[in-house]
Amino acid sequence: MNTPSNPENQPHDPHSHTEQVRMQHVTARVPDRVSRGVFSTGVIVMTGGTEFILDFLQALGKPRQVAARVVMPHATLPQFIDALRKNLEMYTQRFGAIHQPNNPPPDPNQPRPSVQEIYDDLKLPDDVLSGAYANGVMISHAASEFGFDFLTNFYPHSAVSCRVFLASPQVPRLLDSLQNTFAQFQQRVREQHRNQQGPPPGPEGNPT
Repeated sequence: MNTPSNPENQPHDPHSHTEQVRMQHVTARVPDRVSRGVFSTGVIVMTGGTEFILDFLQALGKPRQVAARVVMPHATLPQFIDALRKNLEMYTQRFGAIHQPNNPPPDPNQPRPSVQEIYDDLKLPDDVLSGAYANGVMISHAASEFGFDFLTNFYPHSAVSCRVFLASPQVPRLLDSLQNTFAQFQQRVREQHRNQQGPPPGPEGNPT
């Protein structure tokens, strides 16, 4: 942990205390309410204005429901993707390739449901509606499942804000969803940047 305080270009106020804190977590506290975790059978990844939303689904019975919701800032998702990719590589080295279920391919003539239609068929409990904020994640794996401890890395202690377990065959699909969502987000950011720049000025400095 590095805590430089009172940078030279900042005026000193005797009644205030300001520090820049960079945390490097080794362990994280696990509150009782999240210690048992939840088991998920699928994930929906959505993009918000300042964050990504990961809804972990549980489809073991009816109705299907959102078992956990994780809210992750844009800057954290590529770190999550990189960590998950490395964990999959380590899993493959130890246990071999993950065998994907032989699900029938989707019918190209069948229209994909909208987000609204998907959530119309889901139960979203009040206690997960606001989600759990996470700006870090610790990943573990065994032969049959992966465990995700989503973290709030705040001074003075990191804490687990949400704990989720996924069966191993679900994890490559999660990685694909995360990568596709982040690629779409990057493309949208590039398009917005080009639109804000506008066309180059004409000879007298006016738009052509």
